[in-house]
Amino acid sequence: MSRPRPPLFDKKKIVAENRRARFDYEVDTVFEAGIALTGSEVKSLRGGEGSIVESYAEVKDWQVWLVNSNIPEFSHANRFNHEPKRPRKLLLHEREINKMHGAVARDGMTLIALSVYFNSKGRAKVELALAKGRKNHDKREHIKEREWKREAGRILRDRG
Repeated sequence: MSRPRPPLFDKKKIVAENRRARFDYEVDTVFEAGIALTGSEVKSLRGGEGSIVESYAEVKDWQVWLVNSNIPEFSHANRFNHEPKRPRKLLLHEREINKMHGAVARDGMTLIALSVYFNSKGRAKVELALAKGRKNHDKREHIKEREWKREAGRILRDRG
């Protein structure tokens, strides 16, 4: 008997999720990246605050930056607080950065953030995806396919 496969990434506490991303984009490859954060940003994320709804990542000077993510200011940090929408550096291996850079430059793909979470070691991570945008007719087709699968499951469940 084969051993069960472990989950793709070890997500212990999900802080923010971009649910619309899988509908608007066709996800190709998924990466896990660390985030370079300040202390007040970590405290704010541990409190469950943060949003990545309109965020994306870009490759600049062979570094990857998370743009337009919102981590609100921590209430007890006074003058040592951070800017809520500043670009945040993502920590990745060089070969992963090269792969992302090539896909974005050649294939016209986009780097989108799917979720922000804390792993089992307590480190803040971002789930990034190389994705291609869907057209409206593709979205309608996706909805039809999803509904058909749901209906087929109901039929099989009722008959079985």
